[in-house]
Amino acid sequence: TDEECPGVAATLRALNEALGRPEGLWVKESSARNLRHRDFLAPRAALSTVFPGGQVPDDVMSRVTSLGGAGVLALRGWQRTPAGLAVQVQRSEAFRRLLSLPSPPSLPPSPPGTSVLLHCPALRRPVASLRPGQLRPLLLADHLAQLLRAQGVSVRVVPALPPEERSWELLRQLRMEWSSCPAASAIPAAVSALKEALGRSPCVNPCQWEPDAAALPEGVICKVHLKGFLEQQSLEGYDPNLDVLLVTEEKLQAVAELQQAVLQCMVSRPVALLTSPFRGQGCCCSVVHVVSCEEEFQLQQMDLLWRVLDPGAHTALQKHLVCGPVKVTNPSSPIGAEQYFQLRKRQMYEASVMKYGELAQDEAWTEVIDTLTVAAIRFEMLSTAHRSQITLDLEDSSISTKGTKSGAFVMYNCARLATLFDTYQRAVERGTYPPLPPASELNFSCLREEGEWLLLFNYLLPFPEVLQQAAQLSPPNKGIRITANTEVVCKFLIQLSMDFSSYYNRVHILGEPFPHLFDQMFARLQLLGAVRDMFHNTLATLHLPPLSQI
Repeated sequence: TDEECPGVAATLRALNEALGRPEGLWVKESSARNLRHRDFLAPRAALSTVFPGGQVPDDVMSRVTSLGGAGVLALRGWQRTPAGLAVQVQRSEAFRRLLSLPSPPSLPPSPPGTSVLLHCPALRRPVASLRPGQLRPLLLADHLAQLLRAQGVSVRVVPALPPEERSWELLRQLRMEWSSCPAASAIPAAVSALKEALGRSPCVNPCQWEPDAAALPEGVICKVHLKGFLEQQSLEGYDPNLDVLLVTEEKLQAVAELQQAVLQCMVSRPVALLTSPFRGQGCCCSVVHVVSCEEEFQLQQMDLLWRVLDPGAHTALQKHLVCGPVKVTNPSSPIGAEQYFQLRKRQMYEASVMKYGELAQDEAWTEVIDTLTVAAIRFEMLSTAHRSQITLDLEDSSISTKGTKSGAFVMYNCARLATLFDTYQRAVERGTYPPLPPASELNFSCLREEGEWLLLFNYLLPFPEVLQQAAQLSPPNKGIRITANTEVVCKFLIQLSMDFSSYYNRVHILGEPFPHLFDQMFARLQLLGAVRDMFHNTLATLHLPPLSQI
């Protein structure tokens, strides 16, 4: 129930309401230094805007310390400090409430019928010809699809991939799932219907048919004057250089595929949809184009052509998720996505041999190195905000294989947890330790180490909110561009790995098998079991399987 699942957001709301403000007064602490003294703070400057001199009356403070309700953490006291008003959580109670849940906290489900169509134009070219800059929106779309599905959103992806086996190889290596299947048999009829729409479009000079076929370049069906359409519709956010579009069969097929995918969404999810970028708009299927900045102009042309030919709610509410450039430093020649993958794989193999010797050359390590390579590339591409430029130094493998900000570091710490629980299980089978008791029998007051509260308060408690934030698409005030926050997932995993590693290096979990030490060991194992599950659930949004060894 909600009462059994505490959360940071619910507690912040209750704290603000207790002081008579809907939001903005209280902040959650996150640094280890501040968490030694307080968990939430109402800064003095913020308090001064509500209370004279920033002094909160005692009767108001009594409401703060007696907070309760669904998802609200119990507080143990408050204190006036030079920084402001500080409160601390009843920590053992917070451990008990969260770690006694039968399953990890989950995301709140999206409204029934929520459906999103993700379109990645980069896949309209042969996969083998992709460059790193075109790989970035592909990985972003794949990650975003997983985050949305975790909230119960129905996600479809286009374009459909060609059936040639070779085309799938790089995507398989990167563990991408791109299972799109618009009805191919319906595309020819849809293209014919679009050609008819070209001839009867009511737009102001939307289409100019050439009476003399020779006057048109080969393969061009007609010209569409996009500038006039933009002016008539008063559309904002488009490139001012958009003018005449030469319509080809290929462009009509792309529009027909989008059209058919939207129709499939409407058939499978007929309920009026309320997805984030289009809430309140009554759209049946949200259309999000995920594109590199280099291909944004061509995407805008396709967007407008679809609007001209199919003036429905779904086309009027198209939104663009644009990725910044990927700069490759010192390339000896232009590098493709396939070369980039193979280079990082070779670097990962060499780093593993250097660290683990002949063990890393064992056949069983092939899968490990493949997974580490995918983790390295996904973190390299996805830990930066999608609007910002990424710089790839292909000669410097440390970003992929070393340091605390690499995907390999995250996977390493995930494997450490697997090793811990495997070691414990084998010790139980030998009779060294008793099995882990039910959570209701554990003594969580034993969890007093600084790192233990960090893991719960900074990661386990806000985890559902982090995934929800990552999947949220922020609509612009005007125009067609939207913003995603998917980078918070990689940053969350990196920071979690750093804090877990620090704790694990400092604290001995499986101690001597003395009964008087079991209470603390069991409580710690329950905590780290929840951390392990959180690792697994978060890595799943990146299509990264947990590793049992490194």
